[in-house]
Amino acid sequence: MGTLFVLIGWLILFVLCWPLALLALLLWPLVWLISLPFRLLGIAVDGVFGLLRALLTLPARVLGAKPG
Repeated sequence: MGTLFVLIGWLILFVLCWPLALLALLLWPLVWLISLPFRLLGIAVDGVFGLLRALLTLPARVLGAKPG
């Protein structure tokens, strides 16, 4: 559904200002490449926080507490 909204938005931009729409279309792969390291960093940080949460809640889970 999100892809449909992006396509409709791009078509509206193409009708209103076609040079800007073509520039956005050409620059999108570059923006994706620049944002890729930040996505990988986010995945790594999420993994570290998950590991810390598992380590901190380990004693409670060993004693029989149910995860909420």
